[in-house]
Amino acid sequence: MGHLNLPASKRTPRQWRLLDLVSAAFFGIVILFFLLVFTPLGDSMAASGRQALLLSTTADPRQRHRLVALVELGQHQQPIEACPADAVDHMPCEDPRRNSQLSRDMNFYRERHCPLPEETPLCLIPPPDGYKIPVQWPDSLVKIWHSNMPHNKIAERKGHQGWMTLDGPHFIFPGGGTMFPDGAIQYIEKLGQYIHIGDGVLRTALDMGCGVASFGGYLLAKDIIAMSFAPRDSHKSQIQFALERGIPAFSLMLGTRRLPFPAFSFDLVHCSRCLIPFTAYNATYFLEVDRVLRPGGYLVISGPPVQWPNQDKEWADLQGVARALCYELTAVDGNTAVWKKPAGDSCLPNQNEYGLELCDESDDSNDAWYVKLKKCMSRTSSVKGEYAVEMIPKWPERLTKAPARATLMRNGVDVFEADTRRWARRVAYYKNSLHLKLGTSAVRNIMDMNAFFGGFAAALNSDPVWVMNVVPSRKPSTLSVIYDRGLIGVYHDWCEPFSTYPRSYDFIHVTGIESLIKHPSTGKNRCNLVDLLVEMDRILRPEGTVVIRDSPEVIEKIGRIAHNVRWTASVHEKEPESHGRETVLVAAKNFWKLPSASN
Repeated sequence: MGHLNLPASKRTPRQWRLLDLVSAAFFGIVILFFLLVFTPLGDSMAASGRQALLLSTTADPRQRHRLVALVELGQHQQPIEACPADAVDHMPCEDPRRNSQLSRDMNFYRERHCPLPEETPLCLIPPPDGYKIPVQWPDSLVKIWHSNMPHNKIAERKGHQGWMTLDGPHFIFPGGGTMFPDGAIQYIEKLGQYIHIGDGVLRTALDMGCGVASFGGYLLAKDIIAMSFAPRDSHKSQIQFALERGIPAFSLMLGTRRLPFPAFSFDLVHCSRCLIPFTAYNATYFLEVDRVLRPGGYLVISGPPVQWPNQDKEWADLQGVARALCYELTAVDGNTAVWKKPAGDSCLPNQNEYGLELCDESDDSNDAWYVKLKKCMSRTSSVKGEYAVEMIPKWPERLTKAPARATLMRNGVDVFEADTRRWARRVAYYKNSLHLKLGTSAVRNIMDMNAFFGGFAAALNSDPVWVMNVVPSRKPSTLSVIYDRGLIGVYHDWCEPFSTYPRSYDFIHVTGIESLIKHPSTGKNRCNLVDLLVEMDRILRPEGTVVIRDSPEVIEKIGRIAHNVRWTASVHEKEPESHGRETVLVAAKNFWKLPSASN
């Protein structure tokens, strides 16, 4: 049907209004076109549109699944979108907006609570505005860039206790804490009057409610490596500060579940005003400390309730529980108490008002991934051989000697020794042939995502690094061997996000990456490689390094995904002495930033 042209004099007022509207719309479209194409407004609106599309793919599981499939196949040419600017510190499983709706009982809401994959935005966490490559170790022990985590609350609230202060572009860490405002060095010297420090007897420590981890940071000079932990609470950035300083740390809450460590891991457990109610719930929390403390090890509690005003009953109860478990109170120095755990099963729980009993023989005391706390004492007789403090070799001899718990695996001693030799060769190849930055000041915080016996970490012992050894929860439980040799680590399921802040690690290493997402029995995928690499990117620092060893087919898949997470990757042959079909992918995370709001 053709348009009807009327002489101007015969157009009605209604028709004039219609023409005005059409003309206005036409000129509006023209103006909008020029704005979008030739001005920054276009870029801004496009970014907003992309973010809206990103969120829409998160809301629709089918669209998210389709995007993941395209990335895996290499058919998604553009990088995965950046997350919004307010996500720079996002921890998916410790999201206060999500977890605040949960029960407060036993601090359940402060534990890990992970969203389903389809509820997780498929986006890359950006660095904060003004982010700089971190201060290098050992300078980072005492200062970091303020712009990397511009959170002033702890400095304002705890500066007078020596935690940290703001000084120009840096946060400064004097080394103090609530119970040692004069500094961790003096505090550690005081503890050295009562426990072994610096002589190799004690090597692994657990620092509960660690603050900014100055205690663990200064123990390193004594060849004691502490796993420092604290929850994401009102001091939400304390673990982030610890990691930025280059100190081993982990976001964790002692609430309703076992800590993600095997039994008898730590030679020393330390609490400096950690405010854990050890005698509550029939001493459940004390029993969990007992589970992870090595026989013959030390428990140090500084602060409430030790000789604390108006806490006489709590202090008496704490001593009563310790006596019931046959702990020896070796020293009380002001508000600091030191206990020594018995070395074996010679002391069974006495008749006591707390109703403490030994755990059933069927209980696996090493089982600690999403396992509820148990109101019973773990049996030491379940482990054969010498593994108590002062019975195992001193550090550093324990690093290379096959521990008793390695024998729980078939041919465990032979496997342990072969694994140690293998990783010595591989690390030498990484340094000498691939020219990775291992051993340089550019690398401090390292993660091994599939650590087995910790051979990779052991081969790095002479370097100024520390390694978070992760043993996948569905694989053989070898984490106890890692602790027996004087290294640290955690259990984890890599189909979930890791409990740490973004930009925690300089170097991430993984052998057999595809095995991390497969069901051990059926061989079917439980999750996907795209989400796993996005998570690796979240916890990796800008300009950080990733090394992945797997079959050529898997490495080809990883190479396709690496482009989408903005990594620059190269593939290399394995070291000549190794057998099998492995190839090695080395990737560097590019230092990208969100577009400035003014652009």
